[in-house]
Amino acid sequence: MLGWGAVLPYQYAYAATTRGWGSLVAAAASSLFSVGALLAAPVGGRLTDRMSPVGVAVGAKVVAAAGAASLVWAGSPTSFLLGMFVFGLGITAAAPAQAVLVLRWVGGNDRRRVFAWQFTGQALGMAAGAFGAGYVVDLDRVTGMWPAFAAAAVGFVVSGALLLVAGLPRWAAPVEVSEAGLASGQVRTASPREALRAIWAIPALRWTALVTVTLALGFYAQFESGLPAYALTVLHVHETTIGLAAAVNCVVIIVLQMGVVRLTARRSGATLLMGVGGVWTLSWLVLAAASLAPELAATLFVTTFGIFAVGETMYAPVLNPLTASLAPSGLIGTTLGLFTALQTGFSAVGPLVAGVLLGAGLSSAFIGVHVVISLIALLGAWRLREAMRSTKAAKVRQPEAQLAA
Repeated sequence: MLGWGAVLPYQYAYAATTRGWGSLVAAAASSLFSVGALLAAPVGGRLTDRMSPVGVAVGAKVVAAAGAASLVWAGSPTSFLLGMFVFGLGITAAAPAQAVLVLRWVGGNDRRRVFAWQFTGQALGMAAGAFGAGYVVDLDRVTGMWPAFAAAAVGFVVSGALLLVAGLPRWAAPVEVSEAGLASGQVRTASPREALRAIWAIPALRWTALVTVTLALGFYAQFESGLPAYALTVLHVHETTIGLAAAVNCVVIIVLQMGVVRLTARRSGATLLMGVGGVWTLSWLVLAAASLAPELAATLFVTTFGIFAVGETMYAPVLNPLTASLAPSGLIGTTLGLFTALQTGFSAVGPLVAGVLLGAGLSSAFIGVHVVISLIALLGAWRLREAMRSTKAAKVRQPEAQLAA
């Protein structure tokens, strides 16, 4: 994530201003990146169920590296857009495969901790990449972004090489797990439509999908665009405050992540997702208070990002293991890919929602919509917990009924 962190904050200004292609091309590049990610997630998940997850993850990282490297030679808007599309494909196609590898290689008691370390590493890499790029990126020159593009390409090649080494038989012995077909590599031969029906036939997965969508809309969809736009146009804070808020978000995650995992080890995933919905509801209410106290607006905005980060420390370690535990046998990669696509797709809607509401001067509606979304997430997580309890009770009753028969 070091290289991606170096590219993300600057690619819009590079395409729009440095290359002189205009804001439409710059916005289209971000959109095509999201489209590539949306298309790649379910494909990567399905390939993970049918092939070696190591091969899928490494291949996807090579694709991402090729997309990043192509941006160095992109001399026209078309080639730049194509490079961003391929970049998005590669980054997201690797995600379901990596999640399956963690589930396959790590025992159940350690999975939250490993996913937490993975999320912390991603946050640290993004922050370090963005910070370092500030010293080497020069948006006054056409070649000023080349170091960032090259760093992204090299980073994904190195990441793929690390996974290749981790997948060697010496290291990659699968652990004994309860999820059927996960450690053994069992594949379920089903068409995409049959796989989708099998996934959506499980009530707990339907509630998990609702929680995934609403939590994506409740924060991640606005992290890069809506929240900064609200800060600049409504709160009228300085641009440096936005950078400080993002840094605080990252620091809170790094400092609290392992402690939160230890404190919540005995809590169910659904209960923790309820906590995330509650924390993010509080975050939006604090942001609303910032508009009522202009003298404290900057402080409250930064505080909001810190509160969001507390929710992230519960969200990131829980979602993939929970989704995998509910997935049909042999369709874990497909399920994870589908849920990644849901998260990515609805996150891409965020900038549009922010643009419409803030552009129309409806800042209160912008806050209100996200408070409601976060409350829906909380309700969905509560219903998910009830569905999981019902399923568990039914499994307990089934042997008793067989014994009585």
